[in-house]
Amino acid sequence: MAKTKILFITHEMSPFLELSKISEIARQLPQAMQEKGFEIRILMPRFGTINERRNRLHEVIRLSGMNIVVNNNDNPLIIKVASIPAARMQVYFLDNDEYFNRKYIFNDKGGKFYADNDERAIFFCKGALETVKKLGWSPDVVHCHGWMSSLIPAYLKTSYKDDPTYKDSKVIYSLYNDSFKENLGSDFAKKALTSSMKETDVSLYQDATHLSLYQGAINYSDALILAEQNIHEDLLKIVKNVEIPVIDAQNDTDFENYCNLYEQFASEELETV
Repeated sequence: MAKTKILFITHEMSPFLELSKISEIARQLPQAMQEKGFEIRILMPRFGTINERRNRLHEVIRLSGMNIVVNNNDNPLIIKVASIPAARMQVYFLDNDEYFNRKYIFNDKGGKFYADNDERAIFFCKGALETVKKLGWSPDVVHCHGWMSSLIPAYLKTSYKDDPTYKDSKVIYSLYNDSFKENLGSDFAKKALTSSMKETDVSLYQDATHLSLYQGAINYSDALILAEQNIHEDLLKIVKNVEIPVIDAQNDTDFENYCNLYEQFASEELETV
């Protein structure tokens, strides 16, 4: 039987970037699943703070060279890869000089939220999905971590729903306490649209707050993971009303709850084939 394929999309991962609990789970979970026999791929942005020489990043020429359209502008996408020898895992990094080649992550030296964080998130989400298509690898499960990946569920259920790479993919969204106080701007939802999407497809993202990003992701996901404590109360209220599986994995150090959910989705897919 073919291995179940899991795609992990995250904006941080240890040891490359450690901002929150996400980096720890994004590092440990894929390795645990690989050791259980799953086939995994990991994608994250190549922020400027990630030292290429120290982490031995190198460009993947066959995957690079695409342009990702954001707000009617073509933005070149460069794909780099690094290995974690101890875990026998590879991590793919999405790079673009204009969006990621900076000394800071989401806020400038003075602590001001970058004005183009909206476009950076859109670029990352679109770029991640296009990169996997170019890999020629169809995931059974797409598991998203962090607010920067919040558009992935919407794209998968609208513009990519009939794409051969993703048409059978289930999407899981992990909820964390990774909020931001700022706003991604009044044009965020409009910028996020692709040619095949309607404005109603991104209506939940309209407010462009961290809460609305999560709400949009929840709306399009097939399952949710409560990954840590202190998740925003308003977010938990939304979660209480959803009709999809919600897994409390806050104390799941062995990742058994994650594994069971992946296997459940994989078996459901086999039943529909």
